[in-house]
Amino acid sequence: MSRENLARDHQSIRVSGIQDLEIYLLGTRMVMVTEVNEHFSFDAKARADQQNPKVQEWEDLMWKYQEPLSGAAKGEKWMLMKKIFELTEY
Repeated sequence: MSRENLARDHQSIRVSGIQDLEIYLLGTRMVMVTEVNEHFSFDAKARADQQNPKVQEWEDLMWKYQEPLSGAAKGEKWMLMKKIFELTEY
């Protein structure tokens, strides 16, 4: 895939207010770390993603690598986590 295609395909990430995004994989568990601006909304991003075929293609691909956590709603892949520690706070 060319750099131009990657930039175009990931435009919805930046437009939503996500400034940086990292995904880590271990076995069937993925962790996504995002840095967002003050305009970001999980609800707005979810609504926009449902209407974007490229995002849906990406989500389908991610299901090949990830199993849902126990307690996840049907079809729920990403769940918010509670931060329990940050070194800079000490």
